[in-house]
Amino acid sequence: MASTASSSNQPSRTGHAEAGTAPARAPLVLATLIVVAAVANLNLSVANVALPTIGKAFDSSQTALNLIAVGFSLGLAASVLYLGAVGDRYGRKMMVVVGLVLSIPASLLAAYAPSDGVLAVARILGGVAAGMVYPTTLALIAALWSGPPRTRAIALWSALGGAIASLGAMAAGFLLERFWWGSVFLITLPLAILALVLAWFLVPAHAHESTDPVDNLGGILSVVLVASLVLAIDFAPVPDRGALVLGLAVVALAAAVAFLLRQRRAPNPLYDLAVAGRRIFWVAACAGIIVFGSLMGSMFISQQYLQNVLGYTTLQAGTAFLPAVVLMVVVAPRSARLVETRGARTTLLTGYVFLMAAFLWMFFVWGEGSSYGTVAVAYAFIGIGVGFAGTPASHSLTGAVPVSRAGMASGTADLQRDLGGAIMQSIFGALLTAGYASAFAATLASSGEAVSASVQSALTKSFASAQQLAEQYPAYASQITAAAKQSFLQGDDWAYAAGAGAILLGAVLVYFMFPRRQRERELLAAYQAQDSRTGVAGAPESSSEAASAD
Repeated sequence: MASTASSSNQPSRTGHAEAGTAPARAPLVLATLIVVAAVANLNLSVANVALPTIGKAFDSSQTALNLIAVGFSLGLAASVLYLGAVGDRYGRKMMVVVGLVLSIPASLLAAYAPSDGVLAVARILGGVAAGMVYPTTLALIAALWSGPPRTRAIALWSALGGAIASLGAMAAGFLLERFWWGSVFLITLPLAILALVLAWFLVPAHAHESTDPVDNLGGILSVVLVASLVLAIDFAPVPDRGALVLGLAVVALAAAVAFLLRQRRAPNPLYDLAVAGRRIFWVAACAGIIVFGSLMGSMFISQQYLQNVLGYTTLQAGTAFLPAVVLMVVVAPRSARLVETRGARTTLLTGYVFLMAAFLWMFFVWGEGSSYGTVAVAYAFIGIGVGFAGTPASHSLTGAVPVSRAGMASGTADLQRDLGGAIMQSIFGALLTAGYASAFAATLASSGEAVSASVQSALTKSFASAQQLAEQYPAYASQITAAAKQSFLQGDDWAYAAGAGAILLGAVLVYFMFPRRQRERELLAAYQAQDSRTGVAGAPESSSEAASAD
C-alpha cells in the first residue's frame, strides 16, 4: 500500500513497522503529542465539577445537565472511528491541526454560553474536535515509532494522559472557588494554542497514510452507533427515562447490525473485522475498557464520598487524587520495560492485581472517619494499577494492526476510555443510588418514626436531596445527615463490589485468552507477515492460532 514517508528511519511502507525506530527529534515530537492529547484529556473531566453551579446559573433540568456532562465524551466517542480513518487517508498532522483550531472556539463558546442548550452544543463540538486530536496522537506514535521505543512512548502517553485527566477536576475546583462557572472551560485555551504551535512545527507532515478511499457510509453508521450507545448508557440510571433509553438502544442495535454488514461487504472497510478478530487486538480492547472504566468509575464514586461523607471541599477532593496521578507517571516506564521483557499479558495482570487491591481497600477500609492516609492508599493502588495496565492495553492494539490502519487502533483505544468510563460510571451510579435508597429506607423503617411519603422520597432520592431537607428542618439536621452518610457508605460499597467483580472478570479474560510472551511474539510476527503479503489489513488468524493462548 503506497504512502509517503517523512524520514528514512520511519517504519516500512507496508505492514508493521520495522523494529526499534523513532522519528527525528523524538523527545520533542513525543512531548508535543502528549501536550496535544492533554487538550482533550483536560476537557473531558472539567465539566462534572461545575455541574451544580451551572444548574443554578441556568435553572437547568436534570436532562440538560446530563447532556452537558456527557456532551464532550459523546462528540469524542462518536467521531473517533470515522475521523481516525480520515486521518489515515488524508494526513494525521492535518487532523491534529484542524482539531486544535476547532477546540479554541468550542472552549470560548462553552465558557460564555448564554444558555444550557448552547453549552451542551459547545461541549459536543469540543468533543468532535477532540475526536480529531486525541486518537490521532496515538496513531502518530504507532506510525513514527516501533519496537521498544514505541512501547516506551505509549507508556508515557497513556500514563500522562490519565494523570492529566485526573488533574482536571482539581483545576476546575480551584477555579470555581475564585471565578464563575465558565472559567473551567477556559483551562485548555492556552494549552491548545501552545499545542497548535508545537504541532505545526514539530509533527511530521506525513506518517505512512493510506491511499485507499474512506468508507464514508461506514463512518456515518459508526457515528450513529456509538452516539446512541453512549447516550443510552448515560441515561440508563436517570429516573423516568426508560422510553428514551429503550429507543436509543434500538437505534444502537440497528446501527450495529448495519455497520457490521457494511464492514463485511465494503471493499475498504472503516473498521476491518479481520483485524478486530485478532486475539491480541480484541482481548486488549476488552481489557482496556475495564482498566480505564475502573479509573473513571472509581473517581466518580470516590470524589462524592470525599465530599459527602468526609466533608472535603471540591478542591480538597480533587487534590486528594494526586497519589494516583503521580504513581501513574512513575510506573509508566516500568510498565514499558515489563511489556518488553515479560509480555503484555503479565503486565496487564500486574495492573489488575493493584486495581483489585484498590477496590477491596475502598470496600473494606474506607468509612465515615477515614483519615487522608487511608484514602491515599486506595488512590495509590489505582495509580499503580492503571500505570501498569494502561500501557499494554494501548500497546497491543497498535501492535496488532498495520501502520496504515493506525487510526483504527487509536480510535479503539479512545473508545476504551469513553465507553469504559460511560459503562462503569453508569453501573456504579445506578448501584450507588439503589444502595443508598435501600439503606435509608431500612433506617426509616427501623426508626418507627411516622414520615410522609414526600419526605421519605426526598430522603431516599440522593445524599444531596437529604441535605436540602436537613436545611429545611434544622432540629433534625444532625440525624438526617448521619443517616445519609451511613446510607451513602452502603451504596458506595455496592459500587466498589461491582468494581472488584469487573476487575476479576477482566483478569480471568486476560489470563485465559491473552497469549503468553512467546506466543504473543509469534502471533505478532504472523500478523506482520500477513499484512506485508496483502498490503491491507490481512486475513484473520488461523483457527490453530485462535485456539491457543500459549
